Amino acid sequence: MKKTVILLACWALTWFAATANAQLVIEITKSAEDAVPIAIVPFGWESTGAAPFDVAEVVAADLRRSGRFEPLDRKSMIDRPTQGDQIRFQDWRYFKTDFITVGKLMPEGQGFAAQFELYNVLTGQRLAGQRLTASANSMRALSHRISDIIFEQLTGVRGAFSTRVAFINVEGTPPKQRYKLIVSDYDGENQQTITTSDEPLMSPAWSPDGQSLAYVSFESKASAIYVQTLRTGERKRVSARAGINGAPAWSPDGKTLALTLSRKDGDVDVYTLELNSQVLTRMTFDPSIDTEPSWSSDGKKLYFMSDRAGGPQIYEVDVANPKRPTRVSFEGNYNARPRVSPDGKQLAVVHLDRGNYRIAIIDLASKGLQVLSEGRQDESPSFAPNGAVLIYATQEKGRGVLATVSTDGRTAERFTNTAGEVREPVWAPFPQR
Repeated sequence: MKKTVILLACWALTWFAATANAQLVIEITKSAEDAVPIAIVPFGWESTGAAPFDVAEVVAADLRRSGRFEPLDRKSMIDRPTQGDQIRFQDWRYFKTDFITVGKLMPEGQGFAAQFELYNVLTGQRLAGQRLTASANSMRALSHRISDIIFEQLTGVRGAFSTRVAFINVEGTPPKQRYKLIVSDYDGENQQTITTSDEPLMSPAWSPDGQSLAYVSFESKASAIYVQTLRTGERKRVSARAGINGAPAWSPDGKTLALTLSRKDGDVDVYTLELNSQVLTRMTFDPSIDTEPSWSSDGKKLYFMSDRAGGPQIYEVDVANPKRPTRVSFEGNYNARPRVSPDGKQLAVVHLDRGNYRIAIIDLASKGLQVLSEGRQDESPSFAPNGAVLIYATQEKGRGVLATVSTDGRTAERFTNTAGEVREPVWAPFPQR
């Protein structure tokens, strides 16, 4: 039990780091050397007065933050066409711009309509075009949808600019702190507080449909797992068993949670909990500490961290036959917090790299490991729903901040807080089309 207490104490200190709710400012820290030059021309406004929203500014920021594109500075634009037949392609070739997006914004009903077109500058070919509508309060969402369309057209990968993230936020200093569970757009905008508590909140996990969050709360002075529906605010306590209730993870069908419990024998193990029936099934049986479960994309396996080999490593177990786990991680003496990629081919982990805790990915076929991040205390990796990027928590000048890195390691950015700290980010699934 002494080893269990020590490990869990370290685990708790990691999660209980003080955080504060503040606006997130994004700084690109690493861009691909071969970022594609693209022009996002300011949209025309087909009405009187000033345009109510700068769609092109948001689209350009989205594409720049992806690290894969380098939008042309507006100050360098010698022309501002708003539709395809106004583009003088030879002028844009002079700026060595590969692609150009033009468009216009117009009033429609109680909101607005945005019409845009994407062209290949070299050939003059129209690659995409669409007309989208939105209310006055949803113009950022409309802009992100345009970014998604452009990104997918040019990369073949579905854009994730319209997705959301959740993270833990704490105001104040010990012993008086106020914990918050926050949901925001992927870029930190439109923050919404889902729940608050004077006691720690931790381990948020999105349901597969993106409609609910599971999380751990200590509001009753002991750990319990709750499931909260975002639209209604309704929440339900699903596990408040004696001892540890931690690390919830949704099954792909949304019917079951994998979680960490310490039962009467004192062992810390992974279980599955059917939400409707409350039936518990034990998944690990070793006297070591087994925790941090993550489901395979088909729901047939669970990946988890265990110290059964003397240090934290990743194992997998067949849900239908859980008594024969196999080891997955082999490089290094510390690999923890496994998270499965959307395509089921990779695991993101926290890996000890030359004395630094960094984000790495393990190829499940070859078992090869690649270190992606460059911090000293990186933790809590979570894949974007398109599998192209990971968001994680790190430290900057002693403060907790969020960061992202592409899964090929070529691009990275940091979400700097104006005040306080944030922790435990988790990327939501794609919104339902």
